[in-house]
Amino acid sequence: MPVKNRFAELLPEITAWRRDFHEHPELLFDVHRTAGKVADLCRSFGCDEVVEGIGRTGVVAVIRGKTDTAGKVVGLRADMDALPIIEQTGVAYASKTPGKMHACGHDGHTAMLLGAAKYLAETRNFDGTVVCIFQPAEEGGGGGKEMVQDGMMDRWNIQEVYGMHNMPGIPLGHFAIRPGAIMAAADQFEIVVTGKGGHAAKPHECVDTTVVAAHIIVALQTIASRNVDPLKQVVVSVCTVATDSTAHNVIPQVVKMKGTCRTMDFGVQDFVEQRIAEIATGTALALGARAEVHYSRGYPVTVNTPENTEHAVQVAQAVSGHVDADTPALMGAEDFSFMLLERPGAYIFLGNGDTAMVHHPAYNFDDNAIPFGSSWYAGMAEARMPAA
Repeated sequence: MPVKNRFAELLPEITAWRRDFHEHPELLFDVHRTAGKVADLCRSFGCDEVVEGIGRTGVVAVIRGKTDTAGKVVGLRADMDALPIIEQTGVAYASKTPGKMHACGHDGHTAMLLGAAKYLAETRNFDGTVVCIFQPAEEGGGGGKEMVQDGMMDRWNIQEVYGMHNMPGIPLGHFAIRPGAIMAAADQFEIVVTGKGGHAAKPHECVDTTVVAAHIIVALQTIASRNVDPLKQVVVSVCTVATDSTAHNVIPQVVKMKGTCRTMDFGVQDFVEQRIAEIATGTALALGARAEVHYSRGYPVTVNTPENTEHAVQVAQAVSGHVDADTPALMGAEDFSFMLLERPGAYIFLGNGDTAMVHHPAYNFDDNAIPFGSSWYAGMAEARMPAA
């Protein structure tokens, strides 16, 4: 199961789709043009069922094999949305929408899954059903959660699900994956410190919220250094600090801080949420102020099922011959995690070569990765549902 010859033939066509998506980036759930084109293409391929509007603007395309003796259903997922970034690639097919660009390669993911869908609809060399999932709003909107809550898994009886993301820094066409946690949970917090404002020349008459905030920021770093097992990854970052004063001689009454927590373990995630509240409120109280903590859960940990990870490794090895099966986990987050909470499956990285990192204005998906990615998607369907 090396790179399939059909994808070499289809490469110009798939590349054209990818570059069209790149020229017309759309954000979050507002992917109407992209989703419409995806649905139209899937219908033109002869997919047995194409449903729009799942998870608001997601698309599901169903392809049935020549036989279905086992009644097996495998889901394959790609994301469709772009980022609010001003593009700096200089390519001829650069974004035509100012302030929006495909800076994470979702245009490539969508195109690769479309290529796989066309191939699978042509060949149908599998025993079961493939469900191609085109998801909106991965970049902070939780589109994966919305599709799951819309009943996608049960409606099509999806039994296992697989996703893929390109990754700069990994050689072109190479794959990387690991069993267990592969990407972090991403939570957000806001801490509001209230004290007693006043003249900067009379701090003894005030409760200086900037000093309180500074103590809280430093104390929060003890969560990683002193509270959590050193072998378990955790990041607590305060990223914005704002006061209710802009004057150089006024001690502010209120300071607001916002930040993010990244964890790789559900238990650690619970502990960190509790500890942030304890540190903030306790530190503020000790210094005569008051702190309110607002904590919100974001994307959960992305956890690869070991058995399904091994299936993904085997297909990737057959496609390219280059697989890192124990790649380090990343502290970034991914809402494919919501699908993996519902069904066993795996998430794999595909090398994009020596390019700018994702979320950078100079990033661009390498079209030469397309045959590898499309072959892996199609290969997962054929390997998990071999023809009877």
